[in-house]
Amino acid sequence: MPITIYVDADACPVKDEVYRVADRYGLKVFVVANSFINVPKNPLIERVIVPSGMNVADDWIADRAAPGTIVITNDVPLADRAVKAGAEVLGANGRAFTAASVGMALATRNLMEDLRSAGQTTRGPAPFSPKDRSQFLQALDQAVVVLKRKGYV
Repeated sequence: MPITIYVDADACPVKDEVYRVADRYGLKVFVVANSFINVPKNPLIERVIVPSGMNVADDWIADRAAPGTIVITNDVPLADRAVKAGAEVLGANGRAFTAASVGMALATRNLMEDLRSAGQTTRGPAPFSPKDRSQFLQALDQAVVVLKRKGYV
C-alpha cells in the first residue's frame, strides 16, 4: 500500500516542506481546502477543493485517514479522528499526535474554548518559527521512514 499524505491546507504554514519531502520519496499528496490554493504542477500533488461548511475538509481527510497515511493538521479534533483511524498525524510544528497525546490536546483545546466562551482572555499559539519549520521537516521525514519500515511504499 502506498504512503499518502493529506494536508489540512487552509492555514498550513508548511505546505512547501510537505511538497519537498513528498517529492524526495515519490509520495502522493492531497492538499485539501474549501477554497483555491496554489499547488505545484506535479502529478503527485492533487488539490482538493471541498464545499464550504463546518468541518467539510476535516471530514474529507478523516474519511481517508488510515494506517499508511500521514495527516498534517493543527486541528485537534481532526488529529483525534485521524489517530483513531491509524494514521500518523503531525502538527505544523512537527509535534506528533499519538493515541497517548491527542486526548490531552483535545481536553486542553476544549478547556480553552470554554474559557473564551466565558469571557476569559486567552493567548493564542506562539508565532510560527524557523525552529518549528525545521522540527516539522525532521518529523515528516521520520514518519515516512517509519512507515517504509512497516512495509508501506
